Amino acid sequence: MKPKQFAIIGLGRFGSSLALELMEQGYEVLGIDRNEEVVEDMSELLTHTVVADATDEEVLKSLGIRNFDCGIVAIGNDIQMSILSAILLKELGVTTVVAKAISVLHGRALEKLGVDRVIFPERDMGIRVAHQLVTPNLLDYIELSKDYLIVEMTVTDCMDGKTLSELNTRVRYGVSVVALNKQTGIIVAPTAMDVVNSGDIMVVIGSNDNVDRFESEVVNMLEK
Repeated sequence: MKPKQFAIIGLGRFGSSLALELMEQGYEVLGIDRNEEVVEDMSELLTHTVVADATDEEVLKSLGIRNFDCGIVAIGNDIQMSILSAILLKELGVTTVVAKAISVLHGRALEKLGVDRVIFPERDMGIRVAHQLVTPNLLDYIELSKDYLIVEMTVTDCMDGKTLSELNTRVRYGVSVVALNKQTGIIVAPTAMDVVNSGDIMVVIGSNDNVDRFESEVVNMLEK
């Protein structure tokens, strides 16, 4: 079941953007920040906002933080405050704790504290943009783990009209097409006989090396 209520600590660029997107998707969001001006700016955009120090245990208790399905530490440049806030969220019983890290060492510290998910927005965005720049038909790039990726790629003219069986991506490249987004709709778990057409979007999953090889092969086909 998806979390229904989110508490976001830190309403900087990342925290605010995340909060607004969650609101757009229909979730309830509590925004917490020490900056009164920032909180005022977001007050009419989020479910609730409060000016508070998220390293104060009594304050978090008074906000009923343990009742939230997910607590997100989105603090930008204060590593100490980030770590202390994450500790308190875990100790107060928040079901899922997510935290933004600004360095590898910061991320390691958060992981050792038991944070459920550590995210590196700047690093991850840099990786995604780099892949999009060198692979013209790559639409999106998500790192599932250290070893596996999932990418969205536009079907090129050289693939137009071919079945997945003819493309044979699993044998040739070691990657699997797990979904096709066509003008007629999305096909989840497509069969070997499904046909791809130029402009379709294919969702491909595989190891880092195999996905990279598949991307480079597609680029080579585009250049021929």
